[in-house]
Amino acid sequence: MRTRLSEHVRERLGTFALAWPSIAQCAVGAALAWIVAVRLLGHPRPFFAPISVLICVGVGLGQRLRRVAELVVGVSLGVGVGDLLVAWIGSGPWQIALVVALAMAIAVLLDGSALFVAQAGSSAVLVATLVPVEGAGGLDRMADALTGGVIGIAAVALMPASPFTIAGKHLSDVLDALSTALERAAEAIEKRDVDLAAEALEAARGTQALVEELEMALQTSKEITTISPLHWHRRARLARYEAAVLPVDLAMRNVRVLCRRTLASLGEASPPPAALAEAMREVSEAALLLQLELAAGREPTLARQALLAVAARERPEHLGFSAHVIIAQLRSVVVDLLEATGMDHEAASATLTPLDGSAA
Repeated sequence: MRTRLSEHVRERLGTFALAWPSIAQCAVGAALAWIVAVRLLGHPRPFFAPISVLICVGVGLGQRLRRVAELVVGVSLGVGVGDLLVAWIGSGPWQIALVVALAMAIAVLLDGSALFVAQAGSSAVLVATLVPVEGAGGLDRMADALTGGVIGIAAVALMPASPFTIAGKHLSDVLDALSTALERAAEAIEKRDVDLAAEALEAARGTQALVEELEMALQTSKEITTISPLHWHRRARLARYEAAVLPVDLAMRNVRVLCRRTLASLGEASPPPAALAEAMREVSEAALLLQLELAAGREPTLARQALLAVAARERPEHLGFSAHVIIAQLRSVVVDLLEATGMDHEAASATLTPLDGSAA
C-alpha cells in the first residue's frame, strides 16, 4: 500500500513538473490580458480577454499552432456574433438557438474544422446566457478575445515549457517500456515460465499509446522551438529526439512480435537457449543507456557500443523455429536502436553478424 502511494505521489509530481509552465503562462497571461484590455483598450470589464488566454494556452501546448489560431478566431467570432445579435434581439431560448446557429454556420463557411466551429458556438452561448446585454458592445468583446489570444500565444513563446523535457519524458517512457518488455521476455526464457512470457506480451501490446503520445510530444516540442526565441539556438539538440522517434517506434513494433514469438516458443520441443535471453537483456540495458544519454543531451555513444556488441555476437546453434524468429526480431531491434543513436540504416545493418554466410 505504501509503495503504491509513493508511486502515485511520484507520478503526480512528474505530471506537475510538466504542467507548471502552462500554469505560469495562464496566470501571467490572464493578468496581462486584463491590464492591456483595461488600460490600452479602455474596456472596464474585459471578461473575455483572460478567458481567451486560458483557452489558447491550454490548447496550444498540446496541439498544432494552427489550432491555436483557429481557437482565437473562433472565440472572437462567437463573441462578436453573439453579442451583436443579443443586443438587438435580446436573450432567451429561441435567441440562443439563432445565435448559436448563425455563429456556427459562419464558422463552417470560414473554416469548417471541429475546434473552430465548436469554439464559435460555445462562445456565442456564453454571451447569450451569461453576459449582460448592456455595457460593452460586441466589437469590444471581440477585441478582448483577440487580445487574450495574442497574449496567450506570446506567453507560450516567451514563457515556454522546455521542449527537451516534454520530448525527453515521452521518449523515456517508450524506451523504458521497450526495456521492460525485453527484460520480462528474457526472464521468461530463462525460467521457462509461460506466465511471464504472457505478461511480457501483454505489456508490449499496451505500448502503442505511449508511441502516439511521443509523436505528439515531439510535435509540441518542435512548435516551441519554432515560436520561442529562447529556444531557437537549441534546435540541434531537439533534432536528436526527432531522429530517434521513428526507429524507436519500429523497435517497439519488433519487440511486440518478439514477445509473441517468445510465448509460442516455450511450448515447443526446443525452447530458446539461455544465451538468447542474455542477448535480449543486453539490448534491454542498451535501451536504458540510450534513454539516459539522450536525456542528458549527450551523443549516445555508450548505447551504440552496447548495441554493436550484441550485433557482433554469433548466433546460437540448433534452434527451433520460434527461436530463429526471436533472433531475427532481436536483430531488427538492434538495427532500429542503432538508427536511434544516429547511424543510418545501411551502416546499422552492416554491423550484424552474417547469417548463413550472407549479410543480414
